[in-house]
Amino acid sequence: MPTITAPFDLTPAGKFCAGELRWQGDTLSAAIGDEILFTRTLGDISELKQRTDIGCGRLELCLKNDASVGAACKPPGDKKILPGDKPSPCEPPGQEIALPDDQNIAVCRFSMTHVNEVGEFCKTVNHWLRHGETLQWREDELRRCPTCGRSLLPGMSSCLFCTDKSQLWRRVWRLMGRHRASLLMASLCMLVFNGMRVVMPLLQRWLLDNVLRPEEGTVLPFGWTEGSALVWAGAGIALSMMLGQVFLALSNLATQRTGSRFCDILRCLVYDKVQNLSVQSIQKRTAGDLMRRVTQDTEQVKDFINGMGRAAFEKSIMFVTVASILLATEWRLALLVLLPVPLTLVIMRNFWSFIFLLYDKQWICGSREKSVLRDIIKGIRVVKTFGAEEREVAKFANASRRLAEISKRNERLWALINPFTRLALMAGELLMLFLGGRMVLRGTLSLGALVQFTLFAAYMNEPLRWMARFPQSLAEANTSLIKLFEILDEAPTVPEAEDPILEEIDGSLAFEGVQFGYKAYEPVLKDIRLEIPKGEMLGLVGHSGAGKSTIINLVLRLYDADIGRVRLGDHDIRDYDYTFLRENIGVVFQETFLFSGTVYDNIAYAKPGAPPEEIFRAARLANAHEFIIKLADGYNTMVGEDGHNLSGGERQRVAIARAVLKDPKILILDEATSALDPETEAKIQQALERLVKNRTTIAIAHRLSTLRHANRLAVIEKGRIAELGSHRELLEQKGIYYGLVMAQRQMSEKG
Repeated sequence: MPTITAPFDLTPAGKFCAGELRWQGDTLSAAIGDEILFTRTLGDISELKQRTDIGCGRLELCLKNDASVGAACKPPGDKKILPGDKPSPCEPPGQEIALPDDQNIAVCRFSMTHVNEVGEFCKTVNHWLRHGETLQWREDELRRCPTCGRSLLPGMSSCLFCTDKSQLWRRVWRLMGRHRASLLMASLCMLVFNGMRVVMPLLQRWLLDNVLRPEEGTVLPFGWTEGSALVWAGAGIALSMMLGQVFLALSNLATQRTGSRFCDILRCLVYDKVQNLSVQSIQKRTAGDLMRRVTQDTEQVKDFINGMGRAAFEKSIMFVTVASILLATEWRLALLVLLPVPLTLVIMRNFWSFIFLLYDKQWICGSREKSVLRDIIKGIRVVKTFGAEEREVAKFANASRRLAEISKRNERLWALINPFTRLALMAGELLMLFLGGRMVLRGTLSLGALVQFTLFAAYMNEPLRWMARFPQSLAEANTSLIKLFEILDEAPTVPEAEDPILEEIDGSLAFEGVQFGYKAYEPVLKDIRLEIPKGEMLGLVGHSGAGKSTIINLVLRLYDADIGRVRLGDHDIRDYDYTFLRENIGVVFQETFLFSGTVYDNIAYAKPGAPPEEIFRAARLANAHEFIIKLADGYNTMVGEDGHNLSGGERQRVAIARAVLKDPKILILDEATSALDPETEAKIQQALERLVKNRTTIAIAHRLSTLRHANRLAVIEKGRIAELGSHRELLEQKGIYYGLVMAQRQMSEKG
């Protein structure tokens, strides 16, 4: 049996500590360092319970009926109470902490930092207590970096500090594929451009030393006169300038083309992965976060490739070439020019980690600003209904102000760093001019050589200034790449089967000991056991938050059960092909979503390429054909964003027509008739009666009269099936269902 551990960080008195929960063999214990606070054999325990309060939580255990509460703790004889602590649950009998439920014993306390780890620990131990099997921990629940221990940022599963940045760019290079040749060509064109620039100082030195201020005995080549030499030197300088500009333009064109195409590839890859992420993965992030990754982050990478990234190769070559020429010309002056380089590198190195963190914070603030903007635009009708325009303007202004503040802080940092790096570069250049001028006056250096040296020193400063700006641009690009590759590398929480089943689905369903929670420490469904025969209509009723929609989510396989399994026919639902499974399940949700487009397109969405006859038939069965043909453009009427050009009942009937067209083996109705007037509800009920015929149907409804045709009803209470039977049988039991029916009747009579 493996050893399972989890951290906790609060003493019984609420002081911070570094504690560890441990399950080893048949013993459960809690300790702070070498001090054992609690120990108990699992044979006495029926269940562990995790309770969360505001800002902290506690782990409790429930004893079996025949276990002694007084025997809960068996600490060593020399156990000491920490200063300021209240008696802990591991004190000798008679001193354990008693909770309101006197059958529960406190094990430890913890802050919300460790709520996920303790939740996984609790779930693992409980599964072993019930089934004698151990579970794999859900790593997505553990929100700390396993390498450095830092908390992961919201919506991220990788650590910004521990990610290998060089590996990011190696992956970019591999993803470029056939576009690498264009990028290499752009770099070669930049090398030629810089080569043309190197020619100009050499020609100017020759012109000064041999034509304008020649030494005695200087002989011009090719029998040139001073005038013809001036013309040829000028022509050479002009030609090198023109050729340089031609190759610069070619480099810019190749780089822009490569950057745009690669950005398109990256954007499509990320969007495709977002489409294939599970609902659980998507809900961990905001809409603004995902939109930014698909659009702005890919654009940021493109801008880096087109700008600083392209220059990295040619600036490095330029630096080496010019440095070699300077050293060959006059090594003492060259050292003065090169002296600031180590200083610049040291400054950039010391600020690198800090700069990277600042730009990550700027990314998060930008993502939040877009999320706020999206929510305001999406819910504009609600905003105007409540007259909350000023409040929403203030909310957006606050998000925008936070982004502006951190952007200003980042730019202020660069505004402070850049002058120091520039001053260091200028200091070397000024020293070079001073000493070089003295050497010219003494006659140890020609004027042409000094002019050449000055021009090359200016060329040398370009790579150094680029080097000073490079970390800022690289930090922004690295932040975007980490966000992009995190999406691309994310393992599916609802994985596809290795050898998926494609055989016909008969429609029968079964829940076999299913336990599930959206968070490890908050199970929503507990030990659900339910058989749904083929063709049966099962109604799910219960209070809000009882777990009805969660059961539907598991049937749709938007999530997988933590414990147990959902069986479809004779196979685990996880064994079926993901797409094939969805093709055989139809859903009509409470909140109907229609895509921007025509009524026809929205119905045909369930079956692309369906002939018009099938579309019209589905609309008639859904009682939608009558109102559709009365629209201005009939089936070609634009529904508007979210279908706002249609009424709620009309949108619902279009959704039902979409489900009819799909002709699924299993049908799910999630409050399909809520919030509708009686006439519209009657039409939709007629459509649903046609739709559910000869199909396995699971229907959720708070209005119990809509489930009168259900074969059986399951009452869900606190994540468990509390009652199961027909309408008549449940009324005779006079339990939870009876109370719900009576309450609704009283409300109807009052209404």
